[in-house]
Amino acid sequence: MWYKMWYARNSDKRKTPVQGPLAVKIRALTEPGRYADGNGLYLVVDDRGSKRWVLRIVIHGRRADIGLGGLATVPLADARIQAQRMRQAARAGEDPLAQRKAQRVQIPTFREAAETVHRARLASWKNEKHADQWLNTLVSHIFSKLGARRIDQIQSHDVLSAISDLWQNKPETARRVLQRIRVVFDWAKASGFRSTDNPVEGLIEVLPRHMGGKLHMAAMPYLEVPAFVATATRSGSAPTASDLALEFLILTACRTNEVLGSRWSEIDAGSATWTIPATRMKAAKEHRVPLSKRAVEILAEAKNLDGDSEFVFRGYREGKPLSNMALLMKMRRMKQPFTVHGFRSAFRDWASERTNFAREVCEMALAHTIKSKAEAAYRRGDLLDKRRDLMETWSRFVTGHNGDVVQLRTGQK
Repeated sequence: MWYKMWYARNSDKRKTPVQGPLAVKIRALTEPGRYADGNGLYLVVDDRGSKRWVLRIVIHGRRADIGLGGLATVPLADARIQAQRMRQAARAGEDPLAQRKAQRVQIPTFREAAETVHRARLASWKNEKHADQWLNTLVSHIFSKLGARRIDQIQSHDVLSAISDLWQNKPETARRVLQRIRVVFDWAKASGFRSTDNPVEGLIEVLPRHMGGKLHMAAMPYLEVPAFVATATRSGSAPTASDLALEFLILTACRTNEVLGSRWSEIDAGSATWTIPATRMKAAKEHRVPLSKRAVEILAEAKNLDGDSEFVFRGYREGKPLSNMALLMKMRRMKQPFTVHGFRSAFRDWASERTNFAREVCEMALAHTIKSKAEAAYRRGDLLDKRRDLMETWSRFVTGHNGDVVQLRTGQK
């Protein structure tokens, strides 16, 4: 009754509803006013000619106007759908206006999401430099473009636009930044702020692969490694020497020549250790590799294939190991845009992004030379025991036995 009385008193102040379908008259409406579509949905034309949708609705016995967006971005069909959903919610006793306000407050911007992820990971990072770089690269290259955008509204083309210039000029930095963006969106989806897929997915295929004669973004993102290994090495058929060699390379984070040139005489089955002589190492220094349980299993499978060969992964020629092209050709057959050597970078990114193993342990696993002469002078051991824990953790991640979650260790020295 009260609504009829109010309407009678104010009917002379209201715009007469447009007769007939509003859809065919929208463009012709220029005079300021409120034009009814029906069931409480109105198109409001202001004094400047801008047009926006407003839904008049009763929520818990009280009338409220809810804006549904401008005509330029919300067509009539979408406005009607939104209006219908809100009317249904109100009839069910819900408060669509409060829900909308709460949603706007709760959904973070990309910058807020990235800062939240960074804070959550600080405790797990022993390396302060890496912790600073993780966020600073986003501050320097991404926040000015995506930082103020709500995390649920950013799409693949937005990320592509934001990363393109950096990709052209600093591809290695761009690769790391893209990986960090991926982690932020993974967090947003897991937190319920996004219902769509990670917008970083698929960008690798459209970003330029060749620049200046070199292949950039050669490293497979570490989050894609488990699925790749499952497809490449555990397809159900009997594994070939190339299959075993590729998985062994990924699990040990060693270089292609080091893996293909491996000999049975270098393997100590008792201690599960592979010792690569200095003559086959890039730094001309002997390197001990702790072998994970899966790596030991691969050696057992390779033994059944090698016959009497001195090489772990025998080639097609008698007395020769697999050729350097064997693993690359396997990647090409699988239509992968990455290099075999790039798995070392994937391992290093994983160790930095997903674990709190000390930097020197990760660098030692890659047999990187210590650039600081002072540090090198005091470094006598090769951290084998700590590296064994690192490589076993990497193996569980790669083979999917620990899901996508790496248990962070506390007290790691």
